Amino acid sequence: MKKFLNVLQRCPLFEGIEAEQLLRMLTCLGARVSHFDKKYTVMAEGSPARYIGIVLSGSVQVVQIDYYGNRSILTRMGASHVFAEAFACAEVQAMPVTVIADEPCDIMLIDCHHILHTCQNNCGFHQQLIFNLMKDLATKTVLFHQRIEITSKRTTREKLLAYLSVCAKGCGCATFSIPFDRQELADYLEVDRSGLSAEISKLRREGVLRCEKNRFTLLTDT
Repeated sequence: MKKFLNVLQRCPLFEGIEAEQLLRMLTCLGARVSHFDKKYTVMAEGSPARYIGIVLSGSVQVVQIDYYGNRSILTRMGASHVFAEAFACAEVQAMPVTVIADEPCDIMLIDCHHILHTCQNNCGFHQQLIFNLMKDLATKTVLFHQRIEITSKRTTREKLLAYLSVCAKGCGCATFSIPFDRQELADYLEVDRSGLSAEISKLRREGVLRCEKNRFTLLTDT
């Protein structure tokens, strides 16, 4: 656990908890760490929602696949990010999403029951931990609504520009990198890849943006 301490201290779930207390707390919570190779399933759709996951290294994608096999990327998470907490807290019987290793990664899993219910040791960190969990869930709700605003746009162009605008505002710069390749970006925006590529080419010709692989520059107000 010690080798991941710096990452854990950046995790919103453990905000305000000192390093020494954090290590004791992880033992009390029964936290365990597992390694996953790229493309391996960390959590599978349909499995019971029991664990909260924390990315310690690498990254994961949270995806949803419909009845016809169409894939939608809901989000990508890197080191110190928390996932599946809403499903675990709600105690849903079947996960509605799949979490896949986007690259080789180390994941910490904590049984949500150990967080929501104080142990017999009556550890003092529990109140702060539950507060942090509620704050994290509220933040994720805001981000979820932001994604809905993007994907609810009518055209591929509108969806793409809305997403790129959010990225630019988020980093405070007109030039930025996104965490997706073309197919993944299409899956995130819920559009056809060929249509997305055509729209990007059109926007480049119009002088609206420049791009190279996953790096974009917005050139004009959109």
